Amino acid sequence: MRHDYILALSCPDRTGIVYRVSGLLFGQGCNILDAQQFGDEETGRFFLRVHFELPEPQALEGVRERFANLAGEFDMDWQLHDARRRARLLVLVSRQGHCLNDLLFRAHSGQLRVDIAAVASNHQDFAALSASYGVPFHHLPVDASNRGEQEQAIIDLVEREQVDLVVLARYMQILSPRLCEALAGRAINIHHSFLPSFKGAQPYHQAHARGVKIIGATAHYVTPDLDEGPIIEQDVARVDHAMTPRDLVRVGSDIESQVLARAVRRHVEHRILLNGHKTVVFR
Repeated sequence: MRHDYILALSCPDRTGIVYRVSGLLFGQGCNILDAQQFGDEETGRFFLRVHFELPEPQALEGVRERFANLAGEFDMDWQLHDARRRARLLVLVSRQGHCLNDLLFRAHSGQLRVDIAAVASNHQDFAALSASYGVPFHHLPVDASNRGEQEQAIIDLVEREQVDLVVLARYMQILSPRLCEALAGRAINIHHSFLPSFKGAQPYHQAHARGVKIIGATAHYVTPDLDEGPIIEQDVARVDHAMTPRDLVRVGSDIESQVLARAVRRHVEHRILLNGHKTVVFR
């Protein structure tokens, strides 16, 4: 079995970063399998993702100890991940199930290397779908009187199931600042790209009435600023006058599913680094 790991880091840009990181890994007997880097001239920060192989798993602590010293010297924000570990997901959904269905299939078929630990919803519509994939389903109804308790149940579920990433797969509830902070950096949302023009109910019908020619979807990290978190992935499709609102919904649902799946993949493969309010996403 190969023992491979992913090092992801950002730091103030300066000369010698790649040289020192690669030299450290070489000195520990590591074999670099893939490396990607980016220097942002605007922010003056450098970003690096290195996928490397260790000769023996027990050598990891030596790498970690030496890299901690190097990180201090270069003022690095860094993480070291086991590339073979499968991320555990909690999927939140309401009454639109296209993104949930897509994630369940991708995980089940091996297209997405994750384990969906649970599905939670404020409705019961997709209990049978979750059960068909052998995934536990949790009905967590919510209204103004119990929002705090319902969100605490979500936090408890995340902790109990050791969830790495919470995916809002068309979960039509606004998360409180408290829940956003509890899930900071590990919650991804998907929505159509009509905001802020077409808000509220039936956005595709609103877009059809205005004769839009392009529709799309955006996946981003969840923050207390509604739908304004750092963007991870986006896509668009052209539409025309001959398409009905139902056609727009169909096309939009496909885009939403694909964009969300790509965002989840980038996250669990540790390809995303925060750059202020933006992201650096290594392909």
